[in-house]
Amino acid sequence: MPLMKSWVASANSAETPFPLNNLPYGVFSTQDTDPRCGVAIGDMILDCQAAEESGLIDLGDVALFEVPFWNDLMEEGPAVWAALRARLTALLVQGSPEQAKVEPLLVPMADATLEMPIMVSEYTDFYAGRHHATNVGTMFRGAENALPPNWLHIPIGYNGRASSVVVSGTDIRRPWGQLKSPDHALPAFLPCRRFDIELEMGAIVGTPSDGPITVQEADANIFGYVLLNDWSARDIQAWEYQPLGPFQAKATATSISPWIVTKAALEPFRCDTPPREFELLDHLKDVGPMLYDINLSVTLAPAGKPASTIARTNYKEMYYSAAQQLAQHTTAGSPMNAGDLLGSGTISGAEKSERGSLLELSWGGKEPFTLDCGETRSFVEDGDTLTLTGVAKGDGYVIGFGDCTGTVLPALEDPYKR
Repeated sequence: MPLMKSWVASANSAETPFPLNNLPYGVFSTQDTDPRCGVAIGDMILDCQAAEESGLIDLGDVALFEVPFWNDLMEEGPAVWAALRARLTALLVQGSPEQAKVEPLLVPMADATLEMPIMVSEYTDFYAGRHHATNVGTMFRGAENALPPNWLHIPIGYNGRASSVVVSGTDIRRPWGQLKSPDHALPAFLPCRRFDIELEMGAIVGTPSDGPITVQEADANIFGYVLLNDWSARDIQAWEYQPLGPFQAKATATSISPWIVTKAALEPFRCDTPPREFELLDHLKDVGPMLYDINLSVTLAPAGKPASTIARTNYKEMYYSAAQQLAQHTTAGSPMNAGDLLGSGTISGAEKSERGSLLELSWGGKEPFTLDCGETRSFVEDGDTLTLTGVAKGDGYVIGFGDCTGTVLPALEDPYKR
């Protein structure tokens, strides 16, 4: 599909992440307006609340944009999702007869503050990138035992904290936790010394379900995708994770990009999952191309210094798709809700430059790497700003998510001081 032309001139650039082909959904505020739903188009945002109030958007008897989140629309289901996308396209396409009515409802993106786009119902993080799982397993168990016996048969995950999910641009406070070093007999309560990021994609459930669903149904139930950074306290994790897995090491924060890129916008970029060593059981089998060709990168900028690109990879490196993760999530009967967020797991490639976490890039701290400014890193230091980016490249256009950024603040001097 080639670039679709819009009367919003900035949307017709080959470099903008928000052409008419995209139309991602977010929430924004300005000095004059409270948070409200909006759609990115070039360097502008269409105010959906104002468009609905004026009658330019009318999806039925229910007002969907009276609230500053997209959950109400998600609950209406795929037919309404498609109707909204078609209406937005008609309003913004080059030659639209309604251009004069829409123009006053556009807000410059430079004047807007981007907010959380959804109310996160629940959050589950998976461990579904084979290169990442192999790297981490090799570090801690040796190459011969890198992957657990179940890894090639089911998507492994854990339930995280929905309350800790924050929008891009939110500062991240270095956490305290109980640490145990090999050279000390007893643990100590200290600020995290091995703070890390994980480059992930997040899938947002749009259609609720109650009971097991197929991979095909799961794919239809996904509303859209965001970039996701699973901030991770590796030293806290190393002490606490046995025998039940991550807990406080993953509870500090999870950052997401501000714009939800709909599944419809990503359709041209579908691709297959990697070859399988073992045939998956029937409830998890691939039902066509289930991943997306999305280029991903990570930059790290020390305080007051330029950013360095420290990793480049692609979402197609995942072993399990979001649809397979969602289908597995429902097998025991767990209801899924509109606004549930599924983290893909760290996305790494085969090469060192494609590793999606500092744990891998520094090989557990044993191989510090050098930034363009000359500083070295093993893990994230105070003042560092980490930024995830992602784009799918089309014919004369790109589909983007907006940056997923967070700056690490020093740990509190005394977390229990009142």
